[in-house]
Amino acid sequence: MAEKILIAILGMGKGTWGHVARLISETEWKKIVLISNDWGKENFKPAKEADWILVNNRMGFDLLVQQIADQLSAGKYSVSLASGSGKEHMALINALKNKNIDFEFVTLTGTGVKYF
Repeated sequence: MAEKILIAILGMGKGTWGHVARLISETEWKKIVLISNDWGKENFKPAKEADWILVNNRMGFDLLVQQIADQLSAGKYSVSLASGSGKEHMALINALKNKNIDFEFVTLTGTGVKYF
């Protein structure tokens, strides 16, 4: 079983969802965590089982960080920032750092999945 947990943000722009969908379907993950709002959860259908962290992008930054942090468990995370807003990206990174969670970034390239 894979040891990495994928955590990805799904923004309002459905054009970026394909990147996240391919990461989910083309890679083995121990767990998949998706951050979005109710609309994203209703409209994005991941190919594999995923846990959801539902947020409201209009809430204050500190509340957004806390809402994400409260739902993070220990593990090694691979973070996809291909979708979502800068505010959501900063909140996720802040939540991971505040909880001292080890993470790396993950993206798809022309030659496959790349971690950095």
